[in-house]
Amino acid sequence: MRRQLLPIFAIMLGSVFLMVAGGIQGLVLPLRGSMEAFPTLSLGLLGTGWAIGYIAGCIYTPRLVRRVGHVRTFGAMAAICVISVLLTLLFINPASWIILRAATGFCFAGAAMIVESWLNERAENQYRGRVFGFYSMANLAAVMAGQMMIPLGDPANHVLFVFAAIFYALAVLPTAVSTASAPRPLVETGLDLKVLWRNSPIAFAAAFLIGASNSAYGTLGAVFGENLDLGTATIALMMSLPILAGAAMQIPVGYLSDKFDRRLVLMGVAALALAVDLYFVALQPVDALPVLVATTIFGAAIYTVYPIIIAHASDKAAPGTFIKISGGLLLMYGIGGIAGPLLSGWIMTMLPKQGLFITTLAAHVLILIYAAVRISQEKAVPEEEKSDYVGMVPGRFATPETSALDPRGHEPETGEWGEATEPEDQR
Repeated sequence: MRRQLLPIFAIMLGSVFLMVAGGIQGLVLPLRGSMEAFPTLSLGLLGTGWAIGYIAGCIYTPRLVRRVGHVRTFGAMAAICVISVLLTLLFINPASWIILRAATGFCFAGAAMIVESWLNERAENQYRGRVFGFYSMANLAAVMAGQMMIPLGDPANHVLFVFAAIFYALAVLPTAVSTASAPRPLVETGLDLKVLWRNSPIAFAAAFLIGASNSAYGTLGAVFGENLDLGTATIALMMSLPILAGAAMQIPVGYLSDKFDRRLVLMGVAALALAVDLYFVALQPVDALPVLVATTIFGAAIYTVYPIIIAHASDKAAPGTFIKISGGLLLMYGIGGIAGPLLSGWIMTMLPKQGLFITTLAAHVLILIYAAVRISQEKAVPEEEKSDYVGMVPGRFATPETSALDPRGHEPETGEWGEATEPEDQR
């Protein structure tokens, strides 16, 4: 395994720097926005802007790479991320921040796709699952590390913004000095609603709903913590512990979903998330300890839903179509990510301590209802016909290239990797 990881260490290090920067920026912006008395709806629009930019980056980055190559595109994306973070210090108003957040989302997606394409190129087929798992865990750790840097500075000044800019700049170095050969062309993913719906209606619907739920929490969880007057360190824990819990739950949830009807497992984790939703809406806890315990349980549930969805869709996908199906579901997740923070921000303007979890409650109830309907209409996929469950990063940090790196996306029988752009010699 060491022989596999050493050649991709530099490239993976670039991904880690990218995720650390994303973890810092994603948490410091809503905290600073709250301090600046931005309307909660505007803070929600930061998440909506990110999701719009991220989807656009996933769609258009392959075209940019086709024109100017991988290294130049990656350098441009990282540079724009640095500029966007620093400009938020110069233009402290909601409209500017929403636009800059969308630009960052676009470039973050593009940079992540290029890093993953290098990893995809270097990973040998027999080790692809372990490389993918190591990559996913490294990214989760990096996001958490970025979030836990928040207590090291004060969101009211410039230091944390500068940290984010530094890590975005550091992400350029490993790819710039890497001697690895130019990767294969990037995967292009379109949104074919009919194909996605025919493949798996429950995966189609649940991808949108969990995208709305997870993005609402990821964007406005810090604002919720501010509304409870929790300290910065507690808020950082409130956002990081759920990610850790979600990573830890991948193994038991994956085991259950491989043994039983994945839709039943989906209902189970959605019910667990719903219980936490009801706890926050009905009891409105304000003390740090119960909030941290509840949000950790919440993360254990919500961050395992997306991998279950992808696994269920993979079970039903025709040979050679996994990348197209999973990429389309990623875009559905992103569309949910546009709606979730917007709706949650609007409700939180009226109910500051309940609005966030009213939004997530609605999403989880709908997942439960529709999963039950689908179970009554269609038999479960037989265990022998199932693909393997594969733990993965939360959907808001996944790209179509993540699907290509996923061992389920490699089809040695057909050699299909999805639609790709024409190769471009970047050197």
